Formats: sequence, structure tokens, C-alpha cells
Amino acid sequence: MNGILQRTLSILEYLAANAEGAPMASIADSIGMPRSAAHRLLADLARCGYVRQVREHGDYVLTTKLVSMGLSYLSSSGIVDIAQPLLDQLAAESGELVRLSVVDGDRLTWVARAQGAKRGLRYDPDMGMDAQLSCTATGHAWLLTMSDEEAVQRVARQGFGSPAEFGPRAPTTVAALLEFIHAARARGFSMIDEVFTPGMSAMAAPVLRDRHTTIGVISIAGPRVRLDEERMLQLGPALLDAASELGSASAASGHFKLRPLHGRA
Repeated sequence: MNGILQRTLSILEYLAANAEGAPMASIADSIGMPRSAAHRLLADLARCGYVRQVREHGDYVLTTKLVSMGLSYLSSSGIVDIAQPLLDQLAAESGELVRLSVVDGDRLTWVARAQGAKRGLRYDPDMGMDAQLSCTATGHAWLLTMSDEEAVQRVARQGFGSPAEFGPRAPTTVAALLEFIHAARARGFSMIDEVFTPGMSAMAAPVLRDRHTTIGVISIAGPRVRLDEERMLQLGPALLDAASELGSASAASGHFKLRPLHGRA
């Protein structure tokens, strides 16, 4: 990759992970870039409207330009328009947060949601994030569609992450991860309890365009006091029906253009 392009993308990725912004020196030091080069690239990004300074000589933050581009792309792809009624229906039935993620190469990114909880504790994390494959129901649902070898390779590329960042039951070894994947594969959907986040449970099913192409994942997540194992098993058929219906609708739609980038996903 072109050095300037790689450095520019590194700046954007760093600021995306630090929404509160950061001074030029911190950005440069964190991504291992000379401060003079970081200053030039930030100035270019500011002129193009991708970053701005909170105040003169202050911290740099992302603007909404990248977000706007992403939302425009998703809108033109048709996936959100197709999926939203199904997400709304599943959220109403489950009473919990329902989300859709889409596959793009090695990444699985949350792009749409519907909130079923009208009162009490609500789980509603940020959208646009990539799923941690090793310890999310969404990640496990994608991995169950692959061979064990391919699943482990994808997780290895992303990494298990730091155990302190996730729930107390998050897998930290290949053997532990495969236990989750095998159980999910047997029932057709994944289930986790205090794996990604303490006190939270989740379940997810892959959205298949055809037998060999996974285009996304639908998940249900909520507090474990409401979404316990019994409740997740009760919701399993509805989750699988929604995933199947979305897969069929996307296959029939000429507008949904998203494709996996690396063979079978």
C-alpha cells in the first residue's frame, strides 16, 4: 500500500476509535508516525473535510463526512431497506435489541438495529463497529458457517483481544472457541452468556444468500436476567426465520450488491 495512503488511513482509523479527539502529537506517537508528517496529513484531511480541530491549535476529531459516505453506500445497496421491517418485527417479539451486521471481506460490521425494550435496562451499543469474532454471538454465528480451520484462521487474523476487555466467560484459546462454534453449528444459531459483556446475553444466526455465501448476521442481545438460556431457545425459531427470510429477500433483490471478498464467507 502507498505509504501516504496507509498513513492517512491510520489517522482516520485512530480518530474513529477516539471519538473525543486527540492532539496531533498523540496521534502521531500512537501510530508511529513522524509528527511533521502527521501535521501535513491532518492539514490535508481538514481541507478535504474529513477532520476538524475542536479549536485553533486544539484536538483533531473526525467530521461526519465518512459516516455520510458509509450511510449513502448502505442506502444504495438496499440491505437496510430490506432488513428493517424484519428487525422491527423480531425486536417486538423478543423485547430486546436486534441488530444486523454485514460481511465485508474479513470484517463483520453492525449496520442496522431495532430496539424492542421499552422500559427497564436497555442494551444499545454503538453502531458501525466491527464484531469481535472470538467472543460475540454475531462473530460465532458467522464462524459456524465455516470449517473449523477457516474459523480459527479468521479469529487468528483479528486476534482474541484482551480478556479484561470482555466478559468473564470469553474464550481465550482455540479449544474454548471451538466449543462455542460446535454448539452453535449444532443448533443453527449461536448463544453466549457473559462472554462479550458482563451481565449480558446474546444469540445470532447467519444470513445466507445461498448455501455457500453468508452475507450477514442477525442478532438479539439483552440483559441475562431477561434473556436467559431458556428464553434464547424459545426465540431460536423466530431468529432463524428472520435470517432465512432476509437471505431469500436479498437473493431476489437486484439492489443488494454487497459481496464477500474472499471466497466463501
